[in-house]
Amino acid sequence: MATRNVISDSEDFLQLSEMRIMRLGCRESGKSSAGNTILGREEFALGTTVQCLKRQGKVAGRQVTVVDNPGWWRNHTVEETPELVKDHIVNSVYLCPPGPHTLLLVIRVDPSFTEKNRKAVEEHLELLSKTVWSHTIVLFTCWDCLGDTRAAH
Repeated sequence: MATRNVISDSEDFLQLSEMRIMRLGCRESGKSSAGNTILGREEFALGTTVQCLKRQGKVAGRQVTVVDNPGWWRNHTVEETPELVKDHIVNSVYLCPPGPHTLLLVIRVDPSFTEKNRKAVEEHLELLSKTVWSHTIVLFTCWDCLGDTRAAH
């Protein structure tokens, strides 16, 4: 699958009257919960997302668009990910024209996160653009699931 440059150019973040956010991450990472938190209400059903969804609302006086898409399996490389999931990732940018201001990469905190998992994240994001990281914010979820192991890290 060819890499596309579909992320909108940088704008003066503080001057924006609207914000377009696309969430990405593997399955069960907390993408839907993050979207609900951003919008301040339950807009995304918790569980497995099977299609791209767009929800909007006013947050701090700004129109905010949040786009969700199906996640990939944590241990799957891009080659192992079904074409339909890859298509959803790439095409979800068109739900917030002319493109998202930022990508919110949602990663579940997990001591078993491996180098293979990291590479899978990188590969899936690069379906959008080789420069995707300059538009990406990483959100770590389920930090409380670590319990007392946090002190060791």
